[in-house]
Amino acid sequence: QVQLVESGGGLVHAGDSLRLSCAASGRTFSTNVLAWFRQAPGNEREFVAAIMRQDSSTYYRDAVKGRFTISRDDAKNTVYLQMNSLKPEDTAVYYCAARLAATRAFGLIRTSRAYDSWGQGTQVTVSS
Repeated sequence: QVQLVESGGGLVHAGDSLRLSCAASGRTFSTNVLAWFRQAPGNEREFVAAIMRQDSSTYYRDAVKGRFTISRDDAKNTVYLQMNSLKPEDTAVYYCAARLAATRAFGLIRTSRAYDSWGQGTQVTVSS
């Protein structure tokens, strides 16, 4: 099992930046995919970004491409989500997720049910 703890959320203005962190512990060596999802009130949880352990290849939802960057620091067992040019529609609770099995299938990568472990979430609020 992998334990995940998110941090870095907060209240910002449109156009500002935030960096979220997700500290992993436990069987981190078995984790092949680390991802960020978000959930706004009344909405389903949606995929934001993912990074592969094997080669650090990354995947993003279209709405955040060019604004968000996912990265990882293996020495710290931490994955980051740098969020620039934030918009009010980015307001949500952001969750970190880990998947043990490797995959290159975007259909799986962007599906919340494909992940084995989840953090508690961190609130991001962007005011206009």
